[in-house]
Amino acid sequence: MSVVVDVVDEYLERVGSADEFGAIDFVLGLLDEGMPAESLLLDVIAPAQRRVGELWAAGTWSVAREHGATAISERAVAAITTAVRPRPTRSRITVACTDGEYHALPTRLLAEVLRLRGWYVDFLGANVPGPHLITHLHQTGPDAVAIGCALPTRLPRAHATMTACQAVGIPVLAGGPGFGADGCFALKLGADGWAPTADAAADLLEEGRLPSFPTPGATLAHLADEEYTLFTKRRGEILAGVMAELPRRFPPMRDYTQAQIDHTADDLAHVADFLSAALYIDDTRLFTDFVTWTCDLLHARGVPSRSVALALRLLHDELHDFPRARHLLAEGTLAADGA
Repeated sequence: MSVVVDVVDEYLERVGSADEFGAIDFVLGLLDEGMPAESLLLDVIAPAQRRVGELWAAGTWSVAREHGATAISERAVAAITTAVRPRPTRSRITVACTDGEYHALPTRLLAEVLRLRGWYVDFLGANVPGPHLITHLHQTGPDAVAIGCALPTRLPRAHATMTACQAVGIPVLAGGPGFGADGCFALKLGADGWAPTADAAADLLEEGRLPSFPTPGATLAHLADEEYTLFTKRRGEILAGVMAELPRRFPPMRDYTQAQIDHTADDLAHVADFLSAALYIDDTRLFTDFVTWTCDLLHARGVPSRSVALALRLLHDELHDFPRARHLLAEGTLAADGA
């Protein structure tokens, strides 16, 4: 086992046991021993946080434990950068999560890596409304905006934000799994660049390679059919119809407690969120990947996933006048049946 893996495991043990001061002392000790601050952020804290997400997905950790560990990691990141206190030698970059995105730690890691490399960084945190971001850009005039998006359900808002930034002459660098594993959604939405990791994003900015996409993004001509707009407008009515039909098609639901019914409604709302994003982007993989992930999550918790396929079929039947949505739901049903 490598030294770095051992270090990650030890750090993970501390955040997992809610040992905040122990975790901070641990990373500061590594810093004193000569581990570079950027390596601490990207080779220790980042992989530990990925493991935190995996433990939650497997049902090993509760949501509360996962949130607690993330909060400790945020404090550890702050402790590292406070100890190093890099002085800016480059120009200004604005770093923010897109509107509606609350997973701020990955974007914070980017901000701190940029600071360590000499940039003057404005880190605006989670869930930054587009109009407020634009006001900030007018006031500060950064060289670029780096936007983080962890979930593809935020892509419509991310698109609006990117377009507004570019309209005032500021290039946009996109990052985070919400933009697709290969940055395909970032390209489609017209971002000036995309980077898979914080250090790769820093490299692009250092080299002045924005725009970095070899070809311009595709237009979203499919939105002319208004399926995305109409589905968004009728979302509540559609989900209410599916919830009313579910007990008849899935008899065990008749014995559900109110809490179980509420959980089912929440799960269906997540399905609708991803269906809406897939309609906006016009990408089948976005939706089927979510369906497969959901089924795997339910399996890990010992919950039958057959209700997922049933919910998708009911949604399919509700959306008579939505051919693209029906195609997505049919593909999602196949993915659920095969999970």
